[in-house]
Amino acid sequence: MTGAGADPGAAGAASVLRIDLDAVAANYRALAERLGPGTACAAAVKADAYGLGAVPVARRLAREGCAAFFVATIGEGAALRRHLPSPDIDIAVLNGVLAGTEAAFVEHRLIPVANDLGQVARWRKAVERAGAPLDAMLHVDTGMNRLGLPPRELDWLAETPELLEGPNWRCLLSHLACADEPEHPMNAAQLARFRAARARLPRMPASLANSGGIFLGADYAFDLARPGIALYGGNPRGGGPNPMRQAVTLLGRVLQVRDVAPGESVGYGAAHRVEAPGRVAIVAAGYADGYLRSSGGRGHAWLGGVRAPVIGRVSMDLVAVDATRVPPEAARPGALAELLGGRVTPDDAARAAGTISYEMLAGLGRRYRRVYEGDDGAEPAA
Repeated sequence: MTGAGADPGAAGAASVLRIDLDAVAANYRALAERLGPGTACAAAVKADAYGLGAVPVARRLAREGCAAFFVATIGEGAALRRHLPSPDIDIAVLNGVLAGTEAAFVEHRLIPVANDLGQVARWRKAVERAGAPLDAMLHVDTGMNRLGLPPRELDWLAETPELLEGPNWRCLLSHLACADEPEHPMNAAQLARFRAARARLPRMPASLANSGGIFLGADYAFDLARPGIALYGGNPRGGGPNPMRQAVTLLGRVLQVRDVAPGESVGYGAAHRVEAPGRVAIVAAGYADGYLRSSGGRGHAWLGGVRAPVIGRVSMDLVAVDATRVPPEAARPGALAELLGGRVTPDDAARAAGTISYEMLAGLGRRYRRVYEGDDGAEPAA
């Protein structure tokens, strides 16, 4: 177990974010097994591995055999490459190759995901300058209307395939919009569009499935899957039981416990009025730490084995929980309240806050004392 950040004196006052890399690795193995031997399993580690820490997560997954990682930006990719020096490990940048960034891709051995014909042309020129084929991936839009070649540009490329000459096209990919809703008609529509696009372009490996897509069936698997949220314990299937192991525990340090009387208010805006005599525990976590403001009056923590509702508004640094039913020996300064974990999963907390587990995890702040479990600190072999 390794800790990051504060010195021992400061650590006792800090809230704690525990990240179980053994659980992340187990989730990766489960997803790879579900995909079967014909499909490679990559990992999306953008946004600092959804808030868990891209470097420790990727190092652990590399030791599990993961050979391809997807990030959003060049900066993310360059930072990760320093810790994954092996030439056998791919790092692909989903935001694509913008003007002036070509040299950075080459320097850090990153793979651009070309999202339009301008990016395709830009990377072809980079290949000419390099005098050697450079890897790239091609993204086609199949109905999400986000990144990727729109239908008009796909038509042009299909009719002029020589526009793809030069780069070493490692993968054709698209992104599912509704994969966490298995019955949504958009899934089948996107699959059909992706198959049609693949048939019109020069042959290259294909990738469509994200976390939810892995659970839609073998038709969506193709050659490479790109799970993200499922690796980190989020439910990839929307409703129903979560097949993934929880990887995150957020323990908020209790700073003060106070008695409150009927008629008194708690927090900003006097949003919560006390109706009966009780106790309130003030916990060191707030929206600056990624504990969302919308959780006020809707979320809950666990303290001393008792469910403790979040009351009043979540502020920048603090959250108040109703500790009236918590044994006094458990509701005390220095105690730890579970804000995320096995009893309050990221999906549970997200529902209470009116959002999704992606946002709950990606927003986890840097003021917590981070503790990585299952990380031996070793770099993967170069």
